[in-house]
Amino acid sequence: MSKGKRPQRNLPPMPGLGGGGMGNLLAQVQKLQEEMEKAQAALKDEEVTVSVGGGMVTVVASGDQRIKSITIKREVVDPDDVEMLQDLVLSAVNDALNQSRALQEERLGGLTGGLGLPPGLGF
Repeated sequence: MSKGKRPQRNLPPMPGLGGGGMGNLLAQVQKLQEEMEKAQAALKDEEVTVSVGGGMVTVVASGDQRIKSITIKREVVDPDDVEMLQDLVLSAVNDALNQSRALQEERLGGLTGGLGLPPGLGF
């Protein structure tokens, strides 16, 4: 074998890429990107609702992790105990955002699951 020349190897197709070469891979990535954009747009219209304190504070969040509304019942407003109201609102907002993230992962995770991306890079 001459110096600087490597022997050619026939590599097997990479799993999950369909074996169609670079053009096929690019087409699959483009299709995945289109599906991701559709799913992300649909998440804006989905909502999660969380109530805490026996329904005293209710938070509605969209699937794209935006708080849409906060409802506070009059009975929970006590000028002498503002900390309790703050805790209820904080708890409801955090729960709503956690549910929104779970919804996002459920909707988008299936699209990126087969790519073997590290956590957090799927969407």
